[in-house]
Amino acid sequence: MQDPNPLPWGAQDRFQAHFIVRKQAEKSVDLTARTILKTSGHFGSKKVTKVEWQGGKIADTLNADTVLNDLIAQQSVDDATITIDPTSKGVRIYGKWKNSFEFNVSKVQFEIFDKIAGHIKSF
Repeated sequence: MQDPNPLPWGAQDRFQAHFIVRKQAEKSVDLTARTILKTSGHFGSKKVTKVEWQGGKIADTLNADTVLNDLIAQQSVDDATITIDPTSKGVRIYGKWKNSFEFNVSKVQFEIFDKIAGHIKSF
């Protein structure tokens, strides 16, 4: 008997933009960070009120950049969730997974990722 509700296998309708910075650190933990968001409101009206970075030494540098954190605080909760991970040959900057209808990178988001990349390169 065939299952009337089969599990969805194969390609999923999810995308994630990754920005790669060529940078090597002595300790990869130093270049690890993620945003911790303070929010107000509920559900669809939820707004970001404050952004803090948590992680390695790069988090201190990112916390000191008030212009960057103000730009991130103006984004939606999903777009303000940013993670920085070192890889074997560089550092990855990325946000949350999105479906094909939500997926885009605005000029402001690109500016945010560019500022983060600048801090990583000068680290």
